[in-house]
Amino acid sequence: MAELNKQVLEDKIIQKLKTIYDPEIPVDIFELGLIYEISIDDNANVKIKMTLTSPACPVAGSLPPEVEQKIGSMPEVKSAKTELVWNPPWDKDMMSEVAKLELGFL
Repeated sequence: MAELNKQVLEDKIIQKLKTIYDPEIPVDIFELGLIYEISIDDNANVKIKMTLTSPACPVAGSLPPEVEQKIGSMPEVKSAKTELVWNPPWDKDMMSEVAKLELGFL
């Protein structure tokens, strides 16, 4: 079995995350800064710590499972788990320059 290249896999996961959008904001969840951490173990099990724009976000029940499903369906990934965290609380400063530009904050 080929040795797991975690950096290559993380880059692929990031590309996949960039296909998932918060339905209320026309920017993907990665550029929005909602992904806090991507952990990959030696067996290609992936754990993603993420947050939402607010605890009252209407997609709180559907967005984390969507992330889990999309990442888990990648052929290189053995399993995917999301953990919803609220610390640190998300704010617009966590958005990438791309997201800020897209939303007119720059």
